[in-house]
Amino acid sequence: MTDLKKTPIFPLYEKYGAKTIDFGGWDLPVQFSGIKAEHEAVRTNAGLFDVSHMGEVAVHGPESLAFLQNILSNDISKLKIGKAQYNIMCYESGGVVDDLVVYMRADEDYLLVVNASNTQKDFEWLAEHAPDGVTVSNVSAEYGQLALQGPNAQDILATLTEANLTSLTFFGFVDNVEIAGVPALISRSGYTGEDGFEIYTKAADTPRVWEAILEKDVLPIGLGARDTLRFEANLALYGQELTKDISPLEAGVGFAVKLQKEPDFIGKQALIEQKEAGLTRKSVGIELIDRGIPRHDYKVFAGNQEIGVVTSGTQSPTLGKNLGLALIDIAFTALDTEVEVEVRNKKLKAKVVQTPFYKRVK
Repeated sequence: MTDLKKTPIFPLYEKYGAKTIDFGGWDLPVQFSGIKAEHEAVRTNAGLFDVSHMGEVAVHGPESLAFLQNILSNDISKLKIGKAQYNIMCYESGGVVDDLVVYMRADEDYLLVVNASNTQKDFEWLAEHAPDGVTVSNVSAEYGQLALQGPNAQDILATLTEANLTSLTFFGFVDNVEIAGVPALISRSGYTGEDGFEIYTKAADTPRVWEAILEKDVLPIGLGARDTLRFEANLALYGQELTKDISPLEAGVGFAVKLQKEPDFIGKQALIEQKEAGLTRKSVGIELIDRGIPRHDYKVFAGNQEIGVVTSGTQSPTLGKNLGLALIDIAFTALDTEVEVEVRNKKLKAKVVQTPFYKRVK
């Protein structure tokens, strides 16, 4: 059996009652105190996630901007030092290599944060396409990453740092500041639909920050609640809403695709053609009317016609409804359209509903 990779926080998991699982080759906690309790903590107070398994790729050099413009879907020229940006990296077909966040740390100096399971693939893709004048480095082992999420996240974090958190807008960040006495990068961002921060430190320093935050009456949060939280907020998950066979336009993240930007990027032409021809399918929210839960890969029907597939689904802890995200035929995507989901060989009634399922009150 292959040894599972472990984050810098792994030695502390047992102390907090973690139940761990194999998650893409990593030994990670699916829960600590329980998925529903953890979910509620993030929605009502704050919770702390160990996301040190995420990958980091450094890109720097005089041709960095031109390179990133060529390989990513968003307009990197709009980035300023101290700001981050959500991006899609596409194949020529318009399918997705990965979705990621780009941090501009200085002129000609960018940090790309990628999905854990895609880290090596992404690094190789970037290195393969990098021109002279660009250095691409997989620096994942150097970093630990924590996410403090929830309506009280700012007040809690403010007790541990002198950084001006109030001035940080969404996807803004401060670099080379201290948290609990260790150097860090603090970004106002997250994957829960709540206000919050993502904190990058040297791997060896991460446990100190983890312990310091948990001392503030904050619950540690596992992968189970991370998934239900992002699902309610309609935040795409690579491998489900986004794949090499699903374009960003179909997945509903077209806001990160700038087809009008001057430089061509890999996949641009395919996406232009897809948009001009009109989408034949797209991601929508569905709510089961009959009793049952829509799960990943369950088939969706209109009468006897198979029209698509559920990409994610669960019983929403916040709303108490059985909800799903489904990639379905464009003809059936209008709100309130009735469809059926095949659950254990039985077709259950459902309807198309508005997303995101949950939106925080600011």
